[in-house]
Amino acid sequence: MKKWLKIIAYVILALFVIAQFFRPERSNPPVDASRTIQAQLQVPSNVDALLQRACQDCHTHNTNWPWYSNFTPVSWFLAEHVNDGRRHLNFSEWGSYDAKRADHKLEEIAEVLEQRAMPLPSYLPLHAHARLSEEDNRVLIAWAKGERARLNSNAQKMVP
Repeated sequence: MKKWLKIIAYVILALFVIAQFFRPERSNPPVDASRTIQAQLQVPSNVDALLQRACQDCHTHNTNWPWYSNFTPVSWFLAEHVNDGRRHLNFSEWGSYDAKRADHKLEEIAEVLEQRAMPLPSYLPLHAHARLSEEDNRVLIAWAKGERARLNSNAQKMVP
């Protein structure tokens, strides 16, 4: 019995070591500063600081990949998580959003913050700096709603 347990342990260890050679792509594509949310919207410095602290790792091309993202299978989970976050909302690509999509993204930002769904609870244990206080949350929600109202007001002024 002990012999079989040793063999199984060695096989699992060998599979873990071999798996380290198969890693996902973890990229931070170049950022065109003119397309970022900071270039496209009015982002006060306090809001910008909160976005960078709590959102940038999953929602920009400026991901700070933690040391543990170098190990399979964690690397696959994190790469997929970041890619999914970027697909849903990418502050580095904000300039590619048309007016309707930008409006919807601002609405979603306010909604997920009101629901306390972001930052993801699974992200916070290892990234305590990303935790948003009630005041931080209020600031971001007010900003998202205010920008949405401002953009809609500007759009209405342009309609003949």
